[in-house]
Amino acid sequence: MAVVESVLSKVPEPLRSVLIKHREMLKFGIVGGTTFIVDNGVWYLLKLTVLEPKPTTAKAIAIIVATIVNFILNREWSFRTRGGRERHHEAALFFLFSGVAMTINLIPLLVSRYVLDLEVPHVSRLVQEAADFASGAILGVLLAMAFKFWAFKKWVFPDELGERRRANGDSDEEEPDGGAGNVRKLR
Repeated sequence: MAVVESVLSKVPEPLRSVLIKHREMLKFGIVGGTTFIVDNGVWYLLKLTVLEPKPTTAKAIAIIVATIVNFILNREWSFRTRGGRERHHEAALFFLFSGVAMTINLIPLLVSRYVLDLEVPHVSRLVQEAADFASGAILGVLLAMAFKFWAFKKWVFPDELGERRRANGDSDEEEPDGGAGNVRKLR
């Protein structure tokens, strides 16, 4: 039994049905949470050390690192049963839309720092860091995540291309049947 199925078997039934119905979004969210940690870890590492005077550059580098991790996890787990294009074509589309999402992600940080002047010496270091976190790590990420979920489902890993994968039996769209140990395919 896969990890997702073992976790879902422990969830109460009303919630389990909702989670199964929105399985892709749940997996996308888990991947997003993982890459959120990668993104912010790299960002703060760079912005508090070698790129201290350039927080937007540090954020852009962090997003690129997180995007690579994101591609691997989304391709191999979240949208595993979708897609079907040649890998290089899929990767090109993924990184194209991720580039657009990176721009969307950076806009709130740029506005915070350079339009609202929420940076030292105009404000205290605490206010600057709180504004950076709220704009770059929360607002920017949420806007980019919404865009990426739509774009990845629509253009990078479209369901109609995944039909041939599922036809060949490469599917993880299974649901525990209430803990009896049997697994049935979702339709």
